[in-house]
Amino acid sequence: MSPLLQLFLSFLQVGLFSIGGGYAAIPLIQSQSVEIHHWLTAEQFLDLATIAEMTPGPIAVNAATFVGLKVSGLPGALLATFGCILPSLVIVSLLSYIYAHYRELPMLQSVLSSLRPAVVALITSAGLSMLFQVIFGTTSFLLISQFNLQGFLLFGCAFFALRRFRLNPILVMVLCGAVSLLLGLIYSP
Repeated sequence: MSPLLQLFLSFLQVGLFSIGGGYAAIPLIQSQSVEIHHWLTAEQFLDLATIAEMTPGPIAVNAATFVGLKVSGLPGALLATFGCILPSLVIVSLLSYIYAHYRELPMLQSVLSSLRPAVVALITSAGLSMLFQVIFGTTSFLLISQFNLQGFLLFGCAFFALRRFRLNPILVMVLCGAVSLLLGLIYSP
């Protein structure tokens, strides 16, 4: 089997079976690229996961692009990326079609209105987990001894700026990063 076809089929599997977002895809990508096909070493995969997380866009798509580029250049990057996004593309297209034709049905409206609170709860849960990770360094139990005053103050200032002044979120992120960098430079040993 050609490397391009292997890339496409491997990342088609990743896109199809990584239910739960980018972090759920990382073990599947590692299995395909390190253990099964030996496209990357374990160390290269760690570097790839770090870069895929730092760059804009979904982690799985970024990782697919990087693995494809390493294995077969630009054609590999394109095929791996397409394989990764194809299942989502098909599923979302089908759901969009169904919604467009049946959106007025009371049963569909009932299902959607029931899902809204669950989605809000999921987003809130993820946000609180990240907040606790920043402020206490953990999400499993909260220890006052690990309280991060800088993280707490940056969160408070960012939240206030976003809610009160309706600042652009990207500007708030850049400002928080700059303040954190400046404080790190001033107070580093």
